[in-house]
Amino acid sequence: MRRKLVVGNWKMHGNLARNKALLGAVLAGVKELRAADYGVCVPYPYLAQAQSMLQGSNIAWGAQNLSQHEQGAFTGAVAPGMLADFGCRYVIIGHSERRALFHESNDIAAAKFDAAIKFGMTPIFCVGETLQEREDGVTEQVVARQLEVVLNHAGAQSVAKTVIAYEPVWAIGTGKTATPEQAQAVHAFIRSRVAQLDGKVAGGLRILYGGSMKPGNAAELMAMPDIDGGLIGGASLVAEEFVAICRAAQQ
Repeated sequence: MRRKLVVGNWKMHGNLARNKALLGAVLAGVKELRAADYGVCVPYPYLAQAQSMLQGSNIAWGAQNLSQHEQGAFTGAVAPGMLADFGCRYVIIGHSERRALFHESNDIAAAKFDAAIKFGMTPIFCVGETLQEREDGVTEQVVARQLEVVLNHAGAQSVAKTVIAYEPVWAIGTGKTATPEQAQAVHAFIRSRVAQLDGKVAGGLRILYGGSMKPGNAAELMAMPDIDGGLIGGASLVAEEFVAICRAAQQ
């Protein structure tokens, strides 16, 4: 039985005062919720604050990106070992905003995946299609291409150490959400592709939905057999909404 996982992606939001209030409210709201796992991925400058407030709790913390390089002359980059120093459990890799806005390729995402695994962190590896790609009927081809660069490079056993997030690009920050049936179909497809290499790994793989999950649709989405939780954007910035989603993961 796969445990549900709910992870907040704060993106480029926050300040010390707001973070303290938000994390405090989330800590209070989920402290008795023990049937699922929870995490928050915060901007780099706030990793120390997250570590300080969350250590010893049932909420893990992590980052939203990392460099594939361990050290060197890479001004502005953050090495995987630096994240490990702050106790990060999770790191988001291949998010559509990194792919679209920062031109990160599938190969770069695969290299970052390797770096996270090497330093003991769990990658949350994102895949998903644009609206045009969905309308063109090539969702599965797009998702397979994004996924297989890791499968072919690192193998199914490495995927056993990761979390996959299906995030339809057309549903991120738009208010649109894939129907539970649409999301389930892609989640089942992802699991089937991994199963072609290793059925046991596929059966244990947690696949999150990452397209505008909110309190009003979280329970219905997570009731689907292959949806194992959510990668939460905007709703993770509102304690009541994030806690409500975490509560839905208990069902």
